[in-house]
Amino acid sequence: MLSHQYSSEAAFAALMQQVRRLISQRKGIRLNHLHPTTDLPREFGFEAIDMVDIILAVESRFQLTIPDEVPLRTPGDFVGFLHEQVVPKA
Repeated sequence: MLSHQYSSEAAFAALMQQVRRLISQRKGIRLNHLHPTTDLPREFGFEAIDMVDIILAVESRFQLTIPDEVPLRTPGDFVGFLHEQVVPKA
């Protein structure tokens, strides 16, 4: 049986892969250029409309709503929020 910590780490890694793929496909960025700490506005020049596009795609993919006040600039930001929402607590 998997420990909760291991399953949580595996879930985090799976979410990261999904978010990176989503951003890559939506914005035409190679996966190897997207890291958890990649600052999308600073490093790729994403404007507000680009971030909204990603937010809407994430909301659609995971069937949830991301509140406007959640700070999202990096793939890690998205995954941190998603991890709190979709991974069962112990």
